[in-house]
Amino acid sequence: MTALFLIAAGGLAGIMGALLGIGGGVVLVPLLVFGFNLPLEEAVPASLLCVVASSCAAAASYVDNRLSDIRLGLTLELATVVGAITGGLVAAYLAPAMVAVVFGLFTFYVALQILVLRSRREEPVAAAYKPANYPLGLTGSFVAGGLSALLGVGGGPLKVPLMSYGMRVPFKVASATSNLMIGVTGAASVASYALRGHVKLSLVSPLVVGVLAGAYLGSRLMPRVPTAVLKKLFALVLLVVAGQMFWKGGEGLWPSIWK
Repeated sequence: MTALFLIAAGGLAGIMGALLGIGGGVVLVPLLVFGFNLPLEEAVPASLLCVVASSCAAAASYVDNRLSDIRLGLTLELATVVGAITGGLVAAYLAPAMVAVVFGLFTFYVALQILVLRSRREEPVAAAYKPANYPLGLTGSFVAGGLSALLGVGGGPLKVPLMSYGMRVPFKVASATSNLMIGVTGAASVASYALRGHVKLSLVSPLVVGVLAGAYLGSRLMPRVPTAVLKKLFALVLLVVAGQMFWKGGEGLWPSIWK
């Protein structure tokens, strides 16, 4: 029965990740922590592996449709992998409660991004464009890699606005390229957790099954589902998740408050 619930959780994360281009980690980590009572040090690496699976399933469709900028993605991914390795090493010295608070801040940021930045009118994909401001792109990608390792997400919520608004890449190309990149970022991030023995294959296996199916379905549904409705709904969910993470982190950081 637990395996079925894990498959369902992975499916939900895969669908939402493919629809919104953020990998699904922002959905899966809270589900594992609050729904299955898993510690963050186990939920984060499991989410990272699922981000890899989600990227493989969704990015294949975007590459086939020629939406992903492979050259740009490979360039930015060099900085992202360095940031992911750095973040994975730093995570060993952070208290789980602190990570929960950081995750709450991050999900709150993602919610605001979906409501504000991504609510603007999306421009059509240009036939020819030239990415600008590579120093900003490389620096932002390093930060995105570190967040990926610390929070169990693929860095997509940061990479999409970074490429779209900072590097003047068409929005749809930025989202598709981010989907391509987050799999490599997640793989680099999870390596440090695997070396410390925090990757539980019995937990990851059913999650990956659900994520693969959900990401494939999400990539097929995205052209048909009203994007504006999905953005607002998902943003509301993230705001609730942020509040839950703030509460859990507060219990660990300031235990005297709750006694």
